[in-house]
Amino acid sequence: MLLELAVGDAYGAGFEYVNRSYITQFNDLSQYVKHPRHRIMPGCYTDDTQMSLAIAEMLVNGVPWTPINLATHFVDAFKRDPREGYAGRFYEFLCNIDSGEQFLEKIIPKSDKSGAAMRAAPLGILGTIDEVLEKTRIQAAVTHDTPDGIHAAMAAALMTHYFIYDLGAKKDLGQFLEEHVTGDWAIPWQGKVKAQGWMSVRAAITAVQTYDNLSDMLRGCIDYAGDVDTVATIALAAASCSKDVANNLPEHLILGLENGPFGREYIARMDAELMALVIP
Repeated sequence: MLLELAVGDAYGAGFEYVNRSYITQFNDLSQYVKHPRHRIMPGCYTDDTQMSLAIAEMLVNGVPWTPINLATHFVDAFKRDPREGYAGRFYEFLCNIDSGEQFLEKIIPKSDKSGAAMRAAPLGILGTIDEVLEKTRIQAAVTHDTPDGIHAAMAAALMTHYFIYDLGAKKDLGQFLEEHVTGDWAIPWQGKVKAQGWMSVRAAITAVQTYDNLSDMLRGCIDYAGDVDTVATIALAAASCSKDVANNLPEHLILGLENGPFGREYIARMDAELMALVIP
């Protein structure tokens, strides 16, 4: 889950909000591409993966699921490995605080954007739908304490849960989500994906239901245009857990993923430890 999530994030980072001609020219999975405006280097992941790792580490280590512990892990993950890719104001916010206490004191958690959904996938390993929903609500409210922000995160977390625990057919994913989370999750997405979290999640659901292998799915996520790194993050995290989706990501994208202290090898280790928590 985490490795595929990171590849989707890093590949999508080169195409976030670029023009259609750039997508047409370079979206062929032959390589990671440099974004025409951003400074993120090809193969480097963004906040989607970094914050997902913070969530995964809490789950693996059995850290009590409280707002202060979540905030502390978000701050620590950024401070140990500062990187661009965060929204500008949130990046500055993280640069100017030093602790979870400061995070909670200064954050204005009223966003309806995709930040809580992009990091929610690891919560799918939890054993019951109720536990997934409750812990996702708590983590989302730290930064996105709005109905749309919370519901988008819940749907993203339940996507991975649905496939990990084999709760139904891929074609029924949207209907399943509508039974548990407020939102029009069964309506196919079309067009550009803007910043609101529900848009990224709906686009990811459509991609998961449309494609039967991760390579085509990754290209399809980018073809939406807009906030495509988040769409790819959510879609590949979920689809990598599905028995009906072939995991055929190109080896050069896997090996080309950054591999510093918290890069590819670390992500693979965390992935194994996280999936070991799945209840038989």
